[in-house]
Amino acid sequence: HAMVEMARYLVREEGLLLGGSAALNVTAAARIAKTLPTGSRVVTILCDGGARYMSRLYNPAWLEENSLTPTCDDLSFL
Repeated sequence: HAMVEMARYLVREEGLLLGGSAALNVTAAARIAKTLPTGSRVVTILCDGGARYMSRLYNPAWLEENSLTPTCDDLSFL
């Protein structure tokens, strides 16, 4: 579910239309970053785009049918 939240957050806040794998990578990177000292760097690869996920990951009806509707407007899901 965090992957869906991150995908929707990134498209809304950063204009990045990512696929599930890339959104999951960003989720993991953000969680790791929270544990590191200030000034640390975390790198990840955005390995897939979101264009082929329009009928699922970016489809509100599909998300609702699968109990995956995003509920956060921020990164509190991390």
